[in-house]
Amino acid sequence: MFEFIQHFEQIAARFRPVVLIAPGLAAVLLGLFIWLGGLRFRRFIAVVVGAVIGGVCGFFAAGRNVTAALVSTGVGAGLGAIFKKIFIIILTAAITVFAGFAVLNRPAIENADSLKQFPDCWIPDDTGYFDIRQAVEITTGYAATAGDALRQVCSQMSLRNWAIIAAIGAASIAAGFFLWRIISAFCCAVVGTTLIFAGMILLLLYKGSEPLSRIYNGGWFYAAIFAAMTGFGTIEQLLFHQPALRKVKADSRSDKQKSETPEKTNWRSG
Repeated sequence: MFEFIQHFEQIAARFRPVVLIAPGLAAVLLGLFIWLGGLRFRRFIAVVVGAVIGGVCGFFAAGRNVTAALVSTGVGAGLGAIFKKIFIIILTAAITVFAGFAVLNRPAIENADSLKQFPDCWIPDDTGYFDIRQAVEITTGYAATAGDALRQVCSQMSLRNWAIIAAIGAASIAAGFFLWRIISAFCCAVVGTTLIFAGMILLLLYKGSEPLSRIYNGGWFYAAIFAAMTGFGTIEQLLFHQPALRKVKADSRSDKQKSETPEKTNWRSG
């Protein structure tokens, strides 16, 4: 797996700067917004994540068809807007299931046969860079190879690990219905932290700093940073974004003012 990551980093460092800098900055800024304030804009988060998931799934399911990806992006955004609560609960369950899957199957993922076969090489243009179209094709090629590795690991996973992952997913869904605000804040914090990490990786790839290799070699250190950022974002949002509580206080204050205001006598009934 380490060789697979290094191979991608070497090629990605030759993407045109706009391919790495613009999405990297956008991901960092959007990640900061969701990390610290996503709880107040949960519907917006559901729409954005729904659009991304729908677009990615449609792109690969339809054989990398751009038109199908655009349609599935719109469908995903619509579902996120309509079924905000269910969507966020399912997203949280998917996050926890993926984390459990990665921890339980890390040795199998590292030794997956698919990751030992690099995608076909591309030739850069006259400037020595890969253009936007080539960058997209390269990235999707590596993503498809990683997807093959995950399918291979799933086919070889033990029944015990399947049971553990199913229990994690069920617990996450149950928590989503009984601890809605906490789960929402946690989900926003995870999505925001992920976007910040992704944006920083893109910017560091442009600088040639090999961020993926560093994260791989210092796995537990970066996992601790990710967990700390997620915890901080969750607590910060729960403390500073309480629209429901403010609404209750405003309503009670309004009712109190109405009760203290003397009622005017109707002159007709006087």
